[in-house]
Amino acid sequence: MRDFAITESRVDITREKYPALPREATILMRLVKHLFKEISDEANGVMRPYGLNHPEYNILMMLYGTRDNSLHPSELADAAGEKSANVTRLTSQLCEKGYIARAGSEADRRKVTLTLTPAGLAAIEAFLPDIVALLHRQTRYLDLDEQRQLEGLLKKMLGGFGG
Repeated sequence: MRDFAITESRVDITREKYPALPREATILMRLVKHLFKEISDEANGVMRPYGLNHPEYNILMMLYGTRDNSLHPSELADAAGEKSANVTRLTSQLCEKGYIARAGSEADRRKVTLTLTPAGLAAIEAFLPDIVALLHRQTRYLDLDEQRQLEGLLKKMLGGFGG
């Protein structure tokens, strides 16, 4: 937490210069940013032996989280929280690795479906035990009730965006 103390002191100095800056809101946003970096760095470390990175992992897991392991690119972008251009790049990389396949619709040639391949399913089943261990490590200081409370608060905060 020493690294974040530096950030907090800089926020406090900024508030001395600009008192209208809301300290609590600023600290929350900076905490979220720091957490995202830590989560991404750790996930990248876990995924590296599998030849994947954190964004690719997210794409694979969004597909795996559907009944038929398939989504249209726009649905995938929404589910993964990625911009469509980034989803195109990521899915192209995953197609090259043989983990997903693109198929056009016979009814509408403009419509594409992305589906996990058997190799993609095998990769997911291989890395999931390491991901489960990572998730337990990342949340080890929060009991189940605290995890649920934080989930609710973050969802409430997320609900305030885009509207």
